[in-house]
Amino acid sequence: YKFKFPLVPRLMTECAHKITGTDINPGAQIGESFFIDHATGVVIGETAVIKNNVKIYQGVTLGALYVERELRNKKRHPTIEDNVTIYANATILGGETVVGANSIIGGNVWLTASVPENSFVTHSPQIKIRNRQEK
Repeated sequence: YKFKFPLVPRLMTECAHKITGTDINPGAQIGESFFIDHATGVVIGETAVIKNNVKIYQGVTLGALYVERELRNKKRHPTIEDNVTIYANATILGGETVVGANSIIGGNVWLTASVPENSFVTHSPQIKIRNRQEK
């Protein structure tokens, strides 16, 4: 892929996607000690940068906010700094989005803006539980 011959890496990616349900573009830059737990549904875009000691769970998307022809050669996917954990079904979008080092992104978070290092980001919609007999 780095040698401008993307066909073979792309075929390998498609084969891996068919077998595992994981779609990692061969152009993504991935650091050391990267771990995907329960990989089904994980999508990592072409210009994503994942630094060292990152752990992600099922259904995570590191994607672009939008795609236009003039953006083809620009960074469209997020950067994940060192020692970050991203929990199930989180979606992180955009080429200018950076998740700071030592951060935790909770499940079902939809993120389109950068977060500083040592952040804990959660999505907590209000869920109310009541007895059906109450009015």
